[in-house]
Amino acid sequence: MRRLRCLLGIAAFCSLGTAAFAQDTGERLNALENAVKSQAKTIEEQQKTIDELKEQINKQQAPQEQQAVQEPQPKGEDESLSAKVSGFFGGSVLSNPNISLVLDTFYQQSNLKSGELQNRGIPGFTTHGLDMHNGFNLREAEFFLFAPVDPYFNLYANLPIDDSGIHIEEAYAVTTSLPEGLQMKGGRFKSNFSRLDAQHPHAWDFFDIALPYRAFLGDEGLGGEDGVQLTWLPALPVYITFGGEVLQGDNDLMFGSDARSGPHAFTLFAKSSFEPTDNSTLYFGPSLLFGRTKNTNIVPDTEFTGHSALYGLEAVWKWKPSSQEGLTLQSEYLFLTQNGGLTGGDSLERRQDGFYLQGIYQLGRWRFGARYDMLELFADTFKRNGTQEDQGETPWRLTGAVELNLSEFTRIRLQYNHDRSGRDGRNNDQGILQFLFGIGAHAAHTF
Repeated sequence: MRRLRCLLGIAAFCSLGTAAFAQDTGERLNALENAVKSQAKTIEEQQKTIDELKEQINKQQAPQEQQAVQEPQPKGEDESLSAKVSGFFGGSVLSNPNISLVLDTFYQQSNLKSGELQNRGIPGFTTHGLDMHNGFNLREAEFFLFAPVDPYFNLYANLPIDDSGIHIEEAYAVTTSLPEGLQMKGGRFKSNFSRLDAQHPHAWDFFDIALPYRAFLGDEGLGGEDGVQLTWLPALPVYITFGGEVLQGDNDLMFGSDARSGPHAFTLFAKSSFEPTDNSTLYFGPSLLFGRTKNTNIVPDTEFTGHSALYGLEAVWKWKPSSQEGLTLQSEYLFLTQNGGLTGGDSLERRQDGFYLQGIYQLGRWRFGARYDMLELFADTFKRNGTQEDQGETPWRLTGAVELNLSEFTRIRLQYNHDRSGRDGRNNDQGILQFLFGIGAHAAHTF
């Protein structure tokens, strides 16, 4: 009887335990199902948030990519020095600006003394000399900032730092939501009058700017100008952009800040490109820069007052079969007309021109370049009181360069110039070893 009661007790315990276990398992199963449903809902909400953020970023990027001052990026384009960081014109820029710094330093040696270089202008064009000396030089450290302001504007600034301090070369806002391919830019910016003028020095294919730019605009082209720009990118089967600018006219070689109170420099330009083959792109366009001039940088110790117009034509052909190989041929032609008076009542009439032709071949991390630039190709009129003045020999220069790009952030360039632009029969044989270092988020350069 005792054994029977024990057996009945064990059976009852097992029955209760099984029922309890079954109840516990059911509750756990229900809890797990509820947790999975909750997680699925959370994931769905997070994916929706991600999609919304992507849409916002795409809306901010699209107008920038259509910006008339930028040319389209061809297939396989491989930019050196500047990292292709999408965050500079997109990415996580909704809360913090992107910041970068590019250091441009070099060693220069010439057969001419430092004082001769700094006083070596181009007679009949400019009294500006070369701002460098034999030995070590710091050209500048360029400090960049970029961020979207809101869905309607992007803000950009470039603050170069050199021996004389920090400067505001560019600080402007760009619209991002105008209809019909229109875009406006306002503030201080580099004009899109021509190809090299819109680029920063560290983006040039050679250490120095082409000779026609130095003769007509200065060592860095027109430079940063205060004003407003309007561009239009029509919906056409081919890429073509039209633009115009109203500028203050502070460039001291082409215009001069005292030429007139208020804006007195203007530009008109068109840019177009197409792909002749799968691996090549052709880019070209005309441009015009004109306005009022008053400065003392054309004729030594003499002030010129009058009107100036500079006509330009640019063309670039790029062949890029792969990311490791490419060839770029580039040329620009500039033609200047200038009429006005000099101090003392003399008149001055100028019809002068210049061009450059350059080629860059890239193989892996190496790039090899050659350039020929010349002034007075077809026009050499320099008439004072109606009488042609002989300024000396025709200015020209021949350049060769080789560079190593260790990464997207480091470039080392060795360049040689055989410069005959002084018109005095003397050579300026220059050897330049340049170092470029970039840090931070930096947009890819234009095509």
